[in-house]
Order: sequence, then C-alpha cells, then structure tokens
Amino acid sequence: MKAETKEWVAKAEGDFYDVLRGIRARKHPNYDSVCFHAQQCLEKYLKARLVEAGVPYPKTHDLSRILDAVVPLEPMWETWRADLNLLTSFAVEYRYPGESAIKKDAQLAYGICRALRTRLRESLGLRDPKS
Repeated sequence: MKAETKEWVAKAEGDFYDVLRGIRARKHPNYDSVCFHAQQCLEKYLKARLVEAGVPYPKTHDLSRILDAVVPLEPMWETWRADLNLLTSFAVEYRYPGESAIKKDAQLAYGICRALRTRLRESLGLRDPKS
C-alpha cells in the first residue's frame, strides 16, 4: 500500500472513531458531529482508493463528485450515490446555525458510514478491525 494511501486511511479511521464516540455518548451527545465525521470518514476512504489506484482525486468535500472519479474503478459503487449524497448534505447542513441533527440522523449516518467503510477497507485489502 502506498504511503499516502496509509495516511488517508489513518485519517479516515480517526473520523470513524469520532463517529463511534459520538453515537455512544450518553451525556451531551453531539449528533451534528456524528454526521460530519461520518461524511469525513467516507470522503477520506474514497480518496484513499483513488490514491492507491494512481487516480487524482478532486479537491472537494462533495462525496458524489469523488464517487464520479471512483466509479470507473469500482462500477458497483454507483449504488452508493444516494447514501453519499445524504452524508454530504448532513455534513454541510449541520455545520452551521439554523439546522441541527437529531438522534435518528446520527444513527442513519453511522449506519451508512459503518457499512461503506467495511467495503472501502476491503477494496484496499484491509481487514475490518473490531469496533
């Protein structure tokens, strides 16, 4: 695995563990943060997949645009587009005043993140650690 890919994976895992801490919080849960870090985790894993394949990644946080670059490598991942669009909207909407995530949003973001993270790790030849 390329050194840059490993760096992206390490950063993605940091976001994933932020998601886990947030979803498990009993006192003072921050559902906005769960949604944001779920988006960030998948953004970094998608970019890791592109780096590993030697494909330039777009400098954007829009998961759909990043997916456009990944689909030629992984055509079946097109089925993820709706989930990735949702996470992109969560990351943007909940970062600013006026909107706040609720527990249901955070649970949805966590579920999407967890499932797609597993597939992304498999594509990079990584086993899924217990989390």
